[in-house]
Amino acid sequence: MVRLVFVAVANLLILVWTLLGWPFRLLASRNRPAFVRFRLSEDPPYRERRRARLRLGGSRPEPATVSSLESFQEALGLLAKDARVKGILLELEGLAVSSAKKDALVKLLTDFRAAGKRVVGWAVSVDNLGYQVLCAADEVLLAPAGRVELVGFAAEATALGEGLARAGIQAHFVRRGPYKTAPELFTHAKVSDIQRQTLEAFLDERYAELTEAVARSRKRTPEEVRALIDAGPYSAQRALTAGLVDGLCSEADLPARLDERKREAKAKDSDGAEEPIEPMSAWLSTRPVPHVKWRPARRRPRLGLVALSGMIVPGKGSGGGLGPRFAGSEAIVKAVRAAGRDKRAQALVLYINSPGGSALASELILEAVQRVARRKPVIAYVDQVCASGGYMAALGAKEIWTAPHAIIGSIGVFAGKFEASGLMERLGVHRTLISRGENAGIFSTSRGFTPHEHASLEAEVEETYQAFLAHVARARGRTKEEIHERAEGRVYSGVRALASGLVDRTGSFEEACRYALEQAQVPPGPFELKAYGEGARRRTLLQLLLSMSGTHLYALCPTAYSLGGRGAGEQFD
Repeated sequence: MVRLVFVAVANLLILVWTLLGWPFRLLASRNRPAFVRFRLSEDPPYRERRRARLRLGGSRPEPATVSSLESFQEALGLLAKDARVKGILLELEGLAVSSAKKDALVKLLTDFRAAGKRVVGWAVSVDNLGYQVLCAADEVLLAPAGRVELVGFAAEATALGEGLARAGIQAHFVRRGPYKTAPELFTHAKVSDIQRQTLEAFLDERYAELTEAVARSRKRTPEEVRALIDAGPYSAQRALTAGLVDGLCSEADLPARLDERKREAKAKDSDGAEEPIEPMSAWLSTRPVPHVKWRPARRRPRLGLVALSGMIVPGKGSGGGLGPRFAGSEAIVKAVRAAGRDKRAQALVLYINSPGGSALASELILEAVQRVARRKPVIAYVDQVCASGGYMAALGAKEIWTAPHAIIGSIGVFAGKFEASGLMERLGVHRTLISRGENAGIFSTSRGFTPHEHASLEAEVEETYQAFLAHVARARGRTKEEIHERAEGRVYSGVRALASGLVDRTGSFEEACRYALEQAQVPPGPFELKAYGEGARRRTLLQLLLSMSGTHLYALCPTAYSLGGRGAGEQFD
């Protein structure tokens, strides 16, 4: 009852404010822009972030900056219904999104064009990913001093074994499966053939996708596109000559380029100052009937969200530093439990962007997800990396959704430690290990493993691997033998993981969210997305090395880092 009164009063105030502003909007509607400007930069989130009501200091984003894919979709939907709007100007600057978000952006632009609107893309400099987004436009423009970094894809794999040996450090690891290449970073002097083949498979897929996108947009054959890629990168003039862009245009000349009347006016008066192309907020202010967001009488259905981003470690994680991001199992488990306790959250999406980490911590998260999945639908979604321990955590969900080019699998385990006896000897540090018990010195960094310790470690790795296989077999409805054929550290792309039965569907983040609510029998329509738990924390490189200095069991995949995976992951507020 109290809510209904509050909603009624709030909607009444909105109505009064709308009516008071109607005369001014009617006058402003005469100057409604024909093109609306949007700016894509960095990594906009899927959903709108909560803004602080009181902002103290800091810089504000430009008015045209896309704040989320959700708001961008809503804006394009409104513009598509306006007959006076010809299209949009899409500016790209430092875009750094995942392949899944790139696909989502391309789909939004394609749907907008299908509604009869025009999309003009402009940039100063774009890489492979940004250029694929521009390929979804009707016209691609580049600044006269700009560049098109169309060069294909590369991955760098590192082997530190020889370098560590020179420093007096020996890596001792036991792994289960030849495709579990994570320990090779520390043990091998050169990159193995298996690691090379794994990376090449991903590069082949991404290269083929890039070739297809450029061929479709620029009306070229795949052979011609491959030749263009081999000739990159391009200056602005070379890109125009090669047909990769449709024209060169400075930012100041964009209004005239888009509007023929302004182009003619500028030709007559070269000193005339051009008015900038207005952002979405200016278009909204010129609508006679504004887009009003009324307060709903009933609360929207709530979908819970827990983000598992970064390397999985036991405990809460550690803050500070500039190193890779970590996800503490304790924090993730608490977040999952909170989502399970929230009666308003009718389903849960577990967003995963993790190469794995501690096997124990991953299993703790798995158990927490399984408990919640018994009470409400849980869908795991992956748009970048869900490997090893990250994949173990995903097994607790009812279904696993993935983007086509995400990194999936790496079902395997390894364990080991670093021996620093050579380094200590060079530094004049002398340590004597005195123990009682065959395996009492297994964690010591002053020597390697004894045969008895090595055998014990192998037995523990094998036991953990078999348990991993059992978890996967039970979740995927397969036998352990069938999973073993897909395991031993093998890594798959999203499409190959789907063919291998390791995931259930490929799709977008929004599709996964709506499917989760559908499983909870929530009717289609708007919903509230509520995130639980703290974001992933950071550790310094020193903390990372110290955390791995002892003998532990790991379920970690290095391929994500070799392919330039963004370990930070999505931010949800």
